[in-house]
Amino acid sequence: MRGSSQQRPLRFALLGAGLLAAVTLTGCQVDVGGQTLPSPNYMTDDVQYFPPGPEFKLSREAAAMQAQAQEQALRK
Repeated sequence: MRGSSQQRPLRFALLGAGLLAAVTLTGCQVDVGGQTLPSPNYMTDDVQYFPPGPEFKLSREAAAMQAQAQEQALRK
């Protein structure tokens, strides 16, 4: 029994050091004075690129409606 009670402070110290390392090594956003600051790992993050699309998002639907209106005008 004596050996386990002497190891208890060592276990707590290792647990505390592990928790401290986990908290400091994980990147997360921080809110300081109303500013959202990036994580320390923002330079190593992969960049997502979304190519620019059409300005009017419903261009295909508008073209289909226009074609339908022209067909109906030709039928009359």
